[in-house]
Order: sequence, then C-alpha cells, then structure tokens
Amino acid sequence: MTATLWFHGATREVTGSMHLVQNNGHTVALDCGLFQGRRKEANAKNRSFPCDPAAINAVVLSHAHIDHCGKLPRLVKEGFGGPIYATPATCDLVRLLLADSAYIQEEDAEYWNRKRVKRGDAPIEPLYTQQEVEETIGLLDPRQLGEAFDAGGDMRVTLHEAGHMLGSAGVLVEVADGKRPPVRVVFTGDLGRLNLAILRDPAPLPACDFLVCESTYGGRETPNNEHMSEQLAAIINETVDRGGKLIVPAFAVGRTQVIVYHARQLAYERRIVEHLPIIVDSPLAIRATEVFRQHPEVYDVEAAAFRRVTGDLFKCADCEYTRSVEQSKALHGRKEPMIILSASGMCEAGRILHHLKNNIQDPRNTILIVGYQAMHTLGRRLVEKRKQVKIFGEMYDVKARVKSLKGFSAHADAGELARWTAPLADTTRRVFLVHGEMDQSDALAATMRERGFADVVIPESGQTFALR
Repeated sequence: MTATLWFHGATREVTGSMHLVQNNGHTVALDCGLFQGRRKEANAKNRSFPCDPAAINAVVLSHAHIDHCGKLPRLVKEGFGGPIYATPATCDLVRLLLADSAYIQEEDAEYWNRKRVKRGDAPIEPLYTQQEVEETIGLLDPRQLGEAFDAGGDMRVTLHEAGHMLGSAGVLVEVADGKRPPVRVVFTGDLGRLNLAILRDPAPLPACDFLVCESTYGGRETPNNEHMSEQLAAIINETVDRGGKLIVPAFAVGRTQVIVYHARQLAYERRIVEHLPIIVDSPLAIRATEVFRQHPEVYDVEAAAFRRVTGDLFKCADCEYTRSVEQSKALHGRKEPMIILSASGMCEAGRILHHLKNNIQDPRNTILIVGYQAMHTLGRRLVEKRKQVKIFGEMYDVKARVKSLKGFSAHADAGELARWTAPLADTTRRVFLVHGEMDQSDALAATMRERGFADVVIPESGQTFALR
C-alpha cells in the first residue's frame, strides 16, 4: 500500500493543526488542534475530521498550545482510543490546558442554551466535556526527545527540540515498506527562536525526504530578542519613578513565565528597584508555572544556572501568586508600584479586564503589551493607541502609557525559518508549508525556492500526497 501524507488543519491558515501519515493501513495523526476563529466556522471545523476517528491509530503532538492539541477530546469522544505521544512536559501542559478548554466549552454551551431555550430551539452540546478530557489524559504516552519509538504500521517516530514552548518538539517519521530505505518525513511543529528565555534553542532539523514546515512568520521579520531584558528594565523603572503600576496582559502559558523570569533576573541583578511586587493574577498561569517548575530538564544553560543560584526561576520574596477572586480584588486597593501579570493575553476576558478598568485612567501607570494582538480585540485597540476603549460595556479614557515589546515572540521569523531549513535544500524532495496565512506561506515558499528547494507546495485542506 502506498504511503501517503494527508493534510487537514492549519492549511493556508494558522490554527487547527492536523496532518495524517498513512502506511500499510495504519494512520498516525501529527497534532489534533482546535480551530479558533469565527464562531460558526470554528464550530463546524471542530466537529469534523478527515476520517473516522476510530480509524486513527495514534497521535503525535508537537506541543501543548490549544491550536495543536485542543481537539483531542473530541477525537476521543468520536471513537479514537490509541496512544497520544508527546514529551513529558507537553503531557503535563496538555492535562492543564484541556481541562481549561473543557470548562470554556461547557460554559459557552450553557450560555448559548439559555438563549436557545427562550427561542424554543433545541439545545447544543459542548464540543467536549471534562469526562472526555479525563479519557484523553488516560491515553497520553510520554516520550523523551531523541527516543525512537514504534508508532505502528511500520512507522518509527523520533522527537527533537523545537524551542517554541516548554516541551515543544519537531517530529521525524520514518516510513518503511521492507524493500527500500525508509521515507523520512519531518514535521517542524512550531519552530522557536534563538536565545529565547528559559528554553533551549531549536535543534537542527533532521535530514528528510519530505518536510512539513510551519510558515507563521514566513514573510515577516520579528524584532531581535537580544535586548528585551534591558527594554523591560527601562519600562519598569520609568513606571516606578512615576509611582505607577505596570499592567501586563500575558498569555497564561509561556509568556507569563518568561516575563516573571526576566523580572526575577532584573531584581536579582538590582537593575530594577528592590522589593518591587511581581504579581501573577491568573489561576491558569499559576498552574502552568508549577508545570514549568517540574521540568528543569528542558531549561537552557542560562536558566539552569539561575535556578542553581536562586533555587527557583519563579519564586522570590517579592513574587505573589493570587488564586482567589478576593485576592485579585484586593490588588485594586493597593497603591504602591507593582508589576501585575494577568490573562487573557489579548485583553478579551478574565481578570486582566478588571485591572485595566481600575488602572487605565491613571497616567502614572503603564500597560505593557508583550504578545500578538488579533484584530478586533481590546489588546489591538490599545496597541493602536486609541484614546478611549470599551471595558465591560463602558468607555474609559486611555491615560496610562501603552508600551509594546514585540521581541518576546516565540515563533521563528522569516530569516530564522530560512536558516533552520537551509541545510535540507539539496536533499529534500518536497516541502509542504502549513500553519501560515497565504501571504506568509507564499513569501517563505519564494525564499526556499531561491535557496535551492526544488519543490515547495502550499497544500489545501483535504489534499493527499504519495510518499514514494
């Protein structure tokens, strides 16, 4: 039987990652991510699969971001019962993030069903529930980087460091047919950058016949992260000098821990004021921080050294982690300078909205944007320097200073993607660009062709390609 590569999600878009490798009647899925977008379209895509889920024999996860793992409980709900392979750190983060996702799915369904009942419409079911998350978690099968393992169907898998987030990995699938040398398929997952805080740099991509490469920033240059610590110190010190608070909307997994780590380093080196409270006000971020603590084996050399000296990357006398609503509310009454990190990262929900409401009209304060802000979000309106913004249905004057630090991005940019892939140009038979909007994929395709890749394809959802 001819081995095939079948594309389903994150094709010509940056969400819902899922690709299938098939050989000898056996199917291995690379990622199983949630589609995030307009409600009607997202609902339809998140309830569909390219084949019967029961016919998928195994899943290999590149990392724990919800657009790469968030559809797993739906897969299980519809009949999948095979192993889910991932690094140990990814497995721990998946447990956390899927539980949070199920809570959102159930809350969302309850909200809409109240409206539907009033209209006499039939109720809708959540995409999945906590019960299906528990069943999914029971299928997780941790695998170490560099450990080759049998995924069935004469397919052998090895994970390698991707440097994108805690536990992230690229995937090498060696597909054998017993007659010729195995066909080597490499899936990059999401590739990271050089010198990201805490994380190791991406490992060189393995030699391969077919390369499935992300293209999120395939045509975009991201500011160098080399001076992020110095820029962060300057913003903190300027805010403290004014007697203000630094409010940081930050994604709960990854970005929050990086900012805390940088602030801890700056305080330890006395490059910012002593005894400045560093407050994480997000229950999910607090749980994610515990996972980061549990996996020092994936830290880079600098983070490992700082941990040996201080005992903990995220804990100090001035670090506060607020779990309860009461603790969060109490922060509004505190007048001293402090750093508050809270979710959501795009300011669309969660405790960050309360901190913005209470601090946005004070010119002593600073709102620091450290992540991508999608169109039509409150975070994007702040980045655009709107004079007024709506929070909880009311308009507020933006008198606090708004600053952006773009160098914290954990995605390889155009130059880095070209550099990571360049060594494969002479031997790779075909490249498939995924996880990118068309302008970004087109730009990377042009660059790769210029650098010697003979065949670069931007697949559509549903397309299949022979691997022989």
